[in-house]
Amino acid sequence: MSEKTKNITDLKGTFKLHNGVEMPYFGLGVYLSEDGQEVINAVKWAIEAGYRHIDTASMYNNEEGVGEGLKQSGIDRNEVFVVSKVWNSDQGYQSTLKAFYDSLECLDLDYLDLYLIHWPVKGKYKETWRALEHLYREKKVRAIGVSNFMKHHLEDLLQKTEIVPMVNQMEFHPYLVQQDLIDYCNAHQIQYEAWAPMMQGRIFNLDSVKKIAEKYGKSPGQIVLRWDLQKGVITLPKSVKKERIIANANIFDFELSNEDMVYLDNLEKGQRFGPDPDTFDF
Repeated sequence: MSEKTKNITDLKGTFKLHNGVEMPYFGLGVYLSEDGQEVINAVKWAIEAGYRHIDTASMYNNEEGVGEGLKQSGIDRNEVFVVSKVWNSDQGYQSTLKAFYDSLECLDLDYLDLYLIHWPVKGKYKETWRALEHLYREKKVRAIGVSNFMKHHLEDLLQKTEIVPMVNQMEFHPYLVQQDLIDYCNAHQIQYEAWAPMMQGRIFNLDSVKKIAEKYGKSPGQIVLRWDLQKGVITLPKSVKKERIIANANIFDFELSNEDMVYLDNLEKGQRFGPDPDTFDF
């Protein structure tokens, strides 16, 4: 286990980004969580359970509910790490700046902890990144990063960038490990982060993971979330059910053996359940 992952202690634990910002390694994803009471409740339940990282996006159309959930939770703003993303149709320099401030207004916040480019829109993501660098220098956001960027996207971006992305959020689960991309990100101190860590619910049907789950007395979901953290990957399980939000976080009382980590790594099939960053058309 690396130095970074030796300190996986509890739900409020963090990994340090290359600019020194501490980012909680476990968070609540709110994709497909309906704006209004559904997402308000999910955020409140997560905060109550100890979560300190909430990940949304303008495309999710629930930023207002996320902001309301944070407000109703009563948590101090500086105790929670809030993330949003610029959508594809808003990419470009000026339009990204506008999209950022629109997100801030929806969330009813003065700053974000992390702002991401949602997808690598060809011909636009470099200008979009320039806008994120501006926001970072203006201290409107504590960290900036990307999502769904493959190695060639990152190589292209790094040729022009003044600030190396702090995070790359990718589809990541036992059927899509992409170890080469993880290694590239690690070499450039870009924190890897998982979306769809439970294969959009399919993880619960995998006999290969069920077998390990039985060994540890855990659910397949808990096994995979623990695997994420031990690989040094920040993870964002999504749920709107209180009991599942609590159960997802119950992963700090056990540790996967090296043998089981390797076993899960070797389930890699290169199989996506979301769009391919090289062929998406939205």
